[in-house]
Amino acid sequence: MRTQVPFSTLHTSPLEPFTTALGLSNPHVQTLWGPLWRTKPAIEHRRERIWLKDGDFLDMDWHGTPSAYAPVVLALHGLTGSSGSHYVRGLQKALAALGWTSAALNWRGCSGEPNLLTRSYHSGASEDLAETVAHLRARHPLSPLYAVGYSLGGNVLLKYLGESGSESGLQGAVAVSVPFRLDQCADRIGLGFSRVYQAHFMRELVACVKDKKRQFQLDKKHRDLATLDKLGSVKSLKKMRTFWEFDDRVTAPLNGYINVDDYYRRASSRYFLGAINTPTLIIQSEDDPFVFKHSIPEASELSVCTQLELHAKGGHVGFLEGTPRKPGYYLERRIPQWLAALQLESA
Repeated sequence: MRTQVPFSTLHTSPLEPFTTALGLSNPHVQTLWGPLWRTKPAIEHRRERIWLKDGDFLDMDWHGTPSAYAPVVLALHGLTGSSGSHYVRGLQKALAALGWTSAALNWRGCSGEPNLLTRSYHSGASEDLAETVAHLRARHPLSPLYAVGYSLGGNVLLKYLGESGSESGLQGAVAVSVPFRLDQCADRIGLGFSRVYQAHFMRELVACVKDKKRQFQLDKKHRDLATLDKLGSVKSLKKMRTFWEFDDRVTAPLNGYINVDDYYRRASSRYFLGAINTPTLIIQSEDDPFVFKHSIPEASELSVCTQLELHAKGGHVGFLEGTPRKPGYYLERRIPQWLAALQLESA
């Protein structure tokens, strides 16, 4: 495994200018453009299943064919996303243009098939990322390995980097639109127009839990009774409107946290930033409708390996540029450029 290179010794590519698409600078337009109006990039996926130590599984969707020394990029989607999310597909297509291979991880239960255990994916699931990185390192020991995480995936990635320090197994990382403080973001998404996003997420999350309970009841012979009882003991899903309620009733009890406060405190990436020892780029916008400005970390909280690229505009995983007729996607331009520069410097 390559030695981690302090960011301060690197001459990575300079900040690329980002200008919002003409007439589309509103943060909600920036946020909603991709999921509502963008045609998903057409790419081919090859699925690989990883079996975890606890008996559950994760599915990864590969684009491109790995070779002995070619870089591999692990892409981590956000809440209620998957390897089919527009931003993941766009990144994989852009990386393929460089000749790089990428693997899009589907968090537990996000690949179109319910996972086998009661536990779910969540913003603090860094142990799943650790097993994935270890798997990739073992399978591709000569390939430089990078990771890119979006929103929830970005939070998990930064948490993992802080926990693992110089043993991350990654040569570099990029995190986009990160909910650094989960408690504060749970408050922010309950304000103003952002409540529309909250309502959408609640519908998706509650439906996922209900579907999982149905699947477990239909497939009892493959599940132990304690597992079924645990999932069945989740408090009523009715009138679940906020992240505070969902994470207190569902996320915390199913994933070993005392309560929602314990979950938010232990899973928020902001508390792990100072221990990061892997070259890392964070791309964030000040007008993100999911994140308060005061939730964005100060420069003093970042390790010397970390660069925060803070834009005035961009929304949440938006960063739409160009024109409405010919839109461009800054993230798919900036991220491959930064990774390529880092690879050149550390080669």
